[in-house]
Amino acid sequence: MKATLAVAAAAALAGGVNAGSVHHRHAHNAVRVALEKKDYNNETCGCTTIYKTFYGEPTLLFPPVPATTAAPPPPPVTTATETAVVVPTPIAQTCSTTGVYTFPPHTVTLTESTTVLVPSTTAVPSGSHVIGGVTTIVTTATTITCPYATVSTSEGVVTSVVATTTYVCPSAGTYTIAPTTTSVDKSTVLTVPVVTEYPPGTYTQPEVVTTVTETNTVIFCPFDIPTPTAKTTPHVLTYPAETPKTTAVIVPTAPSYPDAPSSLKAPNTPAVPTSPTSPSKPKATGSLGGEPGKPWGISYTPYGTGEDGGCKTREEVDKDIAAIASAGVKTVRVYSTDCDTLPNVGDAVRKYGLRIILGVFIDAPGCTARNPSVAEQIGAIKSWAQWDIVDLISIGNEAVFHGYCEPSQLAGLINQCKGEFSGYTGRYTTAETINIWQQPNFSSAVCGVVDVAGANAHAYFNTETDASQAGQFVKGQLDLVSSICGNGNVPGIILETGWPSAGNAMGLAVPGESQQRIAVSSIVKECGDRAVMFSLTNDKWKDPNTACACEQNFGLAKVLGINI
Repeated sequence: MKATLAVAAAAALAGGVNAGSVHHRHAHNAVRVALEKKDYNNETCGCTTIYKTFYGEPTLLFPPVPATTAAPPPPPVTTATETAVVVPTPIAQTCSTTGVYTFPPHTVTLTESTTVLVPSTTAVPSGSHVIGGVTTIVTTATTITCPYATVSTSEGVVTSVVATTTYVCPSAGTYTIAPTTTSVDKSTVLTVPVVTEYPPGTYTQPEVVTTVTETNTVIFCPFDIPTPTAKTTPHVLTYPAETPKTTAVIVPTAPSYPDAPSSLKAPNTPAVPTSPTSPSKPKATGSLGGEPGKPWGISYTPYGTGEDGGCKTREEVDKDIAAIASAGVKTVRVYSTDCDTLPNVGDAVRKYGLRIILGVFIDAPGCTARNPSVAEQIGAIKSWAQWDIVDLISIGNEAVFHGYCEPSQLAGLINQCKGEFSGYTGRYTTAETINIWQQPNFSSAVCGVVDVAGANAHAYFNTETDASQAGQFVKGQLDLVSSICGNGNVPGIILETGWPSAGNAMGLAVPGESQQRIAVSSIVKECGDRAVMFSLTNDKWKDPNTACACEQNFGLAKVLGINI
């Protein structure tokens, strides 16, 4: 899934033993949202009593201070009604210049349940799209009454609000209720509000010290979510007791923000029924890894190679996967489910006798199945459920590195996915850089819930490593991650590694076509049987203006002899 929001919750790596990331995110203008308090104890799931509406940002915002300067007391943000609203959504900070920033710690205490609309972003290609609404699975004919995000316009002012809708589900199945239709003439980033409830409790945002290497970078400082108790149940929107049991996920509708397409229409369309969940498939029979000295896997995204990054057709995907198989690569890693990844890539993988690594991508704060993007991906994987060709499922790709998840949240999401993917008895992992795996709070939370320790390791981001040493570096990263969870009970694997064919030099690491060939040959020789190469093609839709100027140039098809 193409990420569209910039964050960095930890210092970017410039050297040492840890590889940096090639998944930089870049910020968009903040959107204007409305905050609402609601009572969720009424008999119709609590979506009708609005106590008050406030206008302004959904969080307190505090300016960063230099690392050597004492932090001043944090001033509250005053809304248009002179009422300060405090909720523990991640605090967005804009760093206009490069340097070391310190963001002071904050504590937020809620004395009652508070519901807000938190802005989220999603990238869509050109064309018409049905988005938003409420996706729910019912086991029998029933009536669903539930909240969803929409907009209200008064005197030319567009306000995000929470509304309710009631729909009669005529039979068992999966339904999307009150979706929104939008048409765009080019690849576009839509900003949409997400219904989020915070229960009573004390939320803490620890001090964050980070090094910013690019101007106008947005840092998100997330709050730790309290452990649920009998009196604290986080983020759950409850349906009436008399309603048959359902699995409901709130997916936001898209408001007409100034930077959103004018073609967005109000959510007045009926529910869209889809097929019930497919039956479970047998356990994956393959084993992780390939033949020594040969490339085992390659990462793949079904996006076009042009600047718009539109979705590839089914025929184009089939051609790509056929070329991968012809080159002797055994496994394809995908990151998410957008662009019909599961039916198109999955069918081609089966057709050509390959294996697949699935992914649930987290590209914004909200590390739970209540995150609309995460919920959509989980639902798509459950419906697809072709487990017999799946070797591994990765929940998150550098989600902790980028500040979207706390380790405990990520562990909880992995466990939740295990419960959601009925019939899959294969392996689970997450992909992080080595420095994240080495943090005690991460390994202690995550080692117990994964079957494989997945690492993204890019020698190019180590300033002391030239192309000829790339294989030794990545093999060293593999050895490190293999030892983190103890006693070899959780083996390590490299889920992403490569070298750019163009960009800026990072110390001794110099990009270029000849350097890429040398580096990739070295990696394949040292640990290609336990590594997923990154990636099949160059990605011109990525931002070319990062510090390395390299993100568009990791395509390895020519180097690996893949004829596309």
